Amino acid sequence: MLRLWMSFALLCASPFVCGLAASAADSMSSSVDEVVQWNTTLLTIVRTPGAQPVTVHPTRSFAVLHAAIYDAVNAIDATHEPFLVRIEHVSPRASQEAAAAAAAHEVLLALYPTFQTTLDAQFEQSLARIPDGTDKTIGTDVGKAVAQATLIMRSDDGSAGTPVPYIFGTAAGDYQSTPPNFPKQPAFTHWSQVETFGLERARQFRPGPPPVLTSAEYTEVFNEVKSLGIANSAVATADQVLIGRFWNGAIQNYWNEITQSAARAHHLSTAQSARVFALLNLTLADEVIAFYDAKYTYNFWRPVTAIRAAATDGNPQTADDPNWLPRAGNTAPDPSYPGAHATISAGGAFVLNTFFGEKPIHLDVTSEVLPGVIRSFESFAAVEKEASVSRVYAGQHFRSDEDAGERLGRAVADFVVDKLLTRVPRRDERERDEDGNDY
Repeated sequence: MLRLWMSFALLCASPFVCGLAASAADSMSSSVDEVVQWNTTLLTIVRTPGAQPVTVHPTRSFAVLHAAIYDAVNAIDATHEPFLVRIEHVSPRASQEAAAAAAAHEVLLALYPTFQTTLDAQFEQSLARIPDGTDKTIGTDVGKAVAQATLIMRSDDGSAGTPVPYIFGTAAGDYQSTPPNFPKQPAFTHWSQVETFGLERARQFRPGPPPVLTSAEYTEVFNEVKSLGIANSAVATADQVLIGRFWNGAIQNYWNEITQSAARAHHLSTAQSARVFALLNLTLADEVIAFYDAKYTYNFWRPVTAIRAAATDGNPQTADDPNWLPRAGNTAPDPSYPGAHATISAGGAFVLNTFFGEKPIHLDVTSEVLPGVIRSFESFAAVEKEASVSRVYAGQHFRSDEDAGERLGRAVADFVVDKLLTRVPRRDERERDEDGNDY
């Protein structure tokens, strides 16, 4: 992937600016996590009806936002490799909080210009929490410069493309328009053509095909979703019904809020928050590109179509129900395989487990669609598993969709975490490595 290396020479105009002499007043750390604050702001924006362009997936906005915040903060912290933009010789005393706020403000203003009044007000509040002085000025300048460079780098990434017209299939197993909503066109048919953030290509970890319609595996997953995912199921438990409803929102939003909770619980520094949110959202953005590649490669039918048309699938172990509807109501307007919730949840859990470790952590998770309802977990893996299976209980997916999504999500996350934002060895470590020793 293309990287842009910048040298911000103005920041080293004097030893004073480069941190070789003490500033008049030490930069005071903000008690507010600016990374979390601006992540919350973007969540508010994408949840505002009409704010998000319908042909642009919101994970791109989160990835661009947090890539810019990370590169701006890391230019000062200088402990990890940059993502897109390297600014050299920045004073280590520069305000990381100012850099984060300035980068976030600049990115969101470019992506969502109608929110300028809100964004300007938040930026002023962010800067008001930081003591005035050279460190604040440098941090602000770094943040703006990184944001502008990041926006330029992603300006022609294919996200503004026109969705590809879709022709529904008619054979058994083919994706078809789903009742009761019957959308005119599936969503994001062009998204696999968007430039990836970390992956080499959209199909890099493309899963194998869905199960054959006459196989024992398909019979099992068909009958499971038919009984558990139907509206007013007589078989599903009360908890399964609740789970199916609880997670019926934009799954990437849940994982950003989970990361907020984990960041607060661990009292992360600004640099640590910048890195974990960047890793998370770069992963999620690439996972969405990857699962749309797979969805529109296999074009597999949704349960509501499969169950209503089971008489055509050639499988004597599957019985049709022409009136079957999923518990969740409308079905998402794209092919079934692999599952989006599973892909994103597996990736989110992988990133957070890698960053925070797999030791138990208490997590209270709220729902986008059930205000006031909280579900509690003791690990990221437990969140992943419930979010994934929820789509079976909601009647949206076969379990085989979710299994493939989990494998895809983990593969993408493993690649991103291994390749991006890696730690820069300290000088003593580099010296030992040059001597042939491990570090």
